[in-house]
Amino acid sequence: MHISNDIRYIGVNDHQIDLFEGQYVVPNGMAYNSYVIMDEKIAVLDTVDRHFGAEWFANLEKELGGRQPDYLVVHHMEPDHSANIGNFAAKYPNAKIVASLPAFNMMKNYYETDFPAQKMVVKEGSTLALGKHTLTFIGAAMVHWPEVLMSYESTEKALFTADGFGKFGALDVEEDWACEARRYYIGIVGKFGAQVQTVLKKAAALDIQTICPLHGPVLTENLGYYINLYDIWSSYAVESEGVMIAYTSVYGNTKKAAEYLAEELEAKGCPKVVVCDLAREDMAEAVEDAFRYGKLVLATTTYNGDIFPFMRTFIDHLTERNFQNRKVAFVENGSWAPVAAKVMAKALEGSKNIEVAGTVTIKGALKEENKLQLAELADSMMQ
Repeated sequence: MHISNDIRYIGVNDHQIDLFEGQYVVPNGMAYNSYVIMDEKIAVLDTVDRHFGAEWFANLEKELGGRQPDYLVVHHMEPDHSANIGNFAAKYPNAKIVASLPAFNMMKNYYETDFPAQKMVVKEGSTLALGKHTLTFIGAAMVHWPEVLMSYESTEKALFTADGFGKFGALDVEEDWACEARRYYIGIVGKFGAQVQTVLKKAAALDIQTICPLHGPVLTENLGYYINLYDIWSSYAVESEGVMIAYTSVYGNTKKAAEYLAEELEAKGCPKVVVCDLAREDMAEAVEDAFRYGKLVLATTTYNGDIFPFMRTFIDHLTERNFQNRKVAFVENGSWAPVAAKVMAKALEGSKNIEVAGTVTIKGALKEENKLQLAELADSMMQ
């Protein structure tokens, strides 16, 4: 795939993987993106996962057409992008390896060397002249590792964004970008919203016509759409109006309460109601929806004097990713000593700008008085 006459795609698709980073279900696989800029000097931009080294080198050699690369630019040291640095260094001993100082320090962890004979350290504002193309490096620490650099090529007006603007899914599968990019962002980058905001401010000063991430498709049209979504996600703003109801239920009574509340919200004109059984649905999808919508209801049973494990895990995922700026309500159930609402509220104490809309307590089965309380809670959530 040619991104332009001089920028070529040499990445690979991975349909062998079932869990990305050991936890995220990826039914459509993953893409490990890599690029080469052909000029007077040739720069290869990042490598790929270790399982695809042979395919990646074949793609590279096809584009090189017998020439030798001059540089390997390392934007990010996660192994799905850096696993072939050692093989590249051995195959092309005259090529320079271009990376941040923290990246070279990480290379010692993976390769027991920082390739001193080939080492070229760059930082924010450094440039790499290739001929008619020049890369300018942009610091992107903690998006989402500390060594990350992005780079901007001024002739093609292309921004190479490391894991920024990435998504789940291989490139030979067509699917909606936002859904899998949102799940990818919230799960992997979501904790680092402030750092993403910093990079977005830097990018705003650039004339960008192409975004080249390390996962997912190269973006060339309607870039404002993608950048706006990143601005929403990284500022923890509300993307879509609606209510998510996340519940766990042992014997079905809390489930009935969640479903009744959903019916009440829909009857009152709520634009979107999402109901999620945390024990059965993909946790990453559930976390994604909690960040997407502006209002969240947490409904669970009291369990061992605490809350049901799936709810505990869900809230941990939220707070780990700086969940904030939301209206939240609690529904608790307990046959003799319900404490779930108190536990959930305490778990969210460190979250910023959380408005508590109310609490409904059920003891055992859902009763008429509980239905009235849920209807009042729906009114509170709709305000």
